[in-house]
Amino acid sequence: MTTNRQQRPLRVGISGSYGGLNLGDEAILECIIKQLRDAAPVEISVFSRDPDDTLRRHPADRALAVRQLGRDEVTPEIARLDLLLVGGGGILFDAEAKVYLREAAIAQELGVPVMVYAVGAGPLHDPAAQALVREVLGKAAAITVRDRHSQRVLEELGLDREILVTADPALLLTPEPLPVDALKREGLAGRSRLVGVSVREPGPAAPDIDEEVYHGLLANAADFIVDRYDADVVFVPMERQVRDVQHSHAVIAGMLRPQRASVLKGDYSAGELLSLVGRFELAIGMRLHFLLFAALQNVPFVALPYAGKVSGFLEALRMDTPPLELVNAGRLIAHIDQSWDRRRSLQTKITKYLPRLRDRARESNRVALALLKEGAGGKPAG
Repeated sequence: MTTNRQQRPLRVGISGSYGGLNLGDEAILECIIKQLRDAAPVEISVFSRDPDDTLRRHPADRALAVRQLGRDEVTPEIARLDLLLVGGGGILFDAEAKVYLREAAIAQELGVPVMVYAVGAGPLHDPAAQALVREVLGKAAAITVRDRHSQRVLEELGLDREILVTADPALLLTPEPLPVDALKREGLAGRSRLVGVSVREPGPAAPDIDEEVYHGLLANAADFIVDRYDADVVFVPMERQVRDVQHSHAVIAGMLRPQRASVLKGDYSAGELLSLVGRFELAIGMRLHFLLFAALQNVPFVALPYAGKVSGFLEALRMDTPPLELVNAGRLIAHIDQSWDRRRSLQTKITKYLPRLRDRARESNRVALALLKEGAGGKPAG
């Protein structure tokens, strides 16, 4: 006999930092959706800052303007779900935890299973944010985090339950062809040697960054790259709508050779940007997903770890880099020079350890599918 549940696709909601703000987050969403669709008949609703952007970028069935919806408006949208995924990405930190956990709390009140999906956690010092995270995650059907640092943050809050360490879903991203003449429009056609650089702004998720210090560090490093390797430096804004572009130009303004540096201007998908990163000889950066894209393209990289999530990624690839606060201009240049000379051995290390990380990245989807299977036969069609 066919059940009502079997007569329709399983309804999965995905709530996170989506809506075109950050290409790393869009890469996460792309990979979550693809894994779900490859494994089961699903209807996917994304709770997004910008539903139009989400539907333009991703094969979601529905996108909801979650930041504009009141509780009474979002409740029926959650009630129709078979499973709500909260994540992935670094969404559990002091300033934003309440925002990102609202839908989860509503789902739990309605009896809709909630899975915390490959999230990053921290900094979490605010007692109210800590209490909310403990309460909501304590009732979650399953929790996966993308690194051991996040696991430790949650355990230190007193969350006494299984927290599975997987990996960032964006590790499963695949390259897309670049738009025709993209390199020409960026002024990069015919440039024989390119080095990519990523910056980020200070903010709630990165409260300890001193932008004046790191601007000077990167300006010195960029000049060294131009003079030492005869390379052109390409700044890659992962968040075009915020301040990555401004910070990139601020670094270039501090260079002695600014004519050999540029900032990407095009509006790329995550897969297109992944292809572009593959053209770099070396990548130097702060943003996690820029470094992750470099690793996916087997491009050797130098990280400036400003947070545990970056350090966790380096740890997984067995790469050593001092934290940002312990780096001065001389130390960074020496590290870049050493990494340039060791490019082949760094690629060998990426080749060795990246497949394990990618395998772990698939584990979150396996947990989600098990929850869907476990709940099959419960809700009626409608």
